[in-house]
Amino acid sequence: MAGVAYVSEKTFETEVTQFKGPVLVDFTATWCGPCKAIAPLLDKLSAAHGSKIKVVKLDIDDNPNIAQRFNVMSIPTLIIFNGKDVKARQVGAVNEAKLNSFVSGVVGPL
Repeated sequence: MAGVAYVSEKTFETEVTQFKGPVLVDFTATWCGPCKAIAPLLDKLSAAHGSKIKVVKLDIDDNPNIAQRFNVMSIPTLIIFNGKDVKARQVGAVNEAKLNSFVSGVVGPL
């Protein structure tokens, strides 16, 4: 996955809540079809707009405590953080236009 790294319970605080700037976290799982469907869109978003927003993935099977902490009940769930604050949440797979609109609502025009 070009440009989109995985985070874990060990790295979540450093990579997400302590990061200076907005971070989109894709709560995902290896078995999730809709998660696989949006993966190329997240890669494209990261490659094109990585200076505006950091994009990471978190596998909920390997990191259940983080998923529970943020009440992730369905995947994919996309949450945009800025520091410890949740700025936006999107549940379910989206197309590229909807993804860009979701992100633009937090970081401004892409």
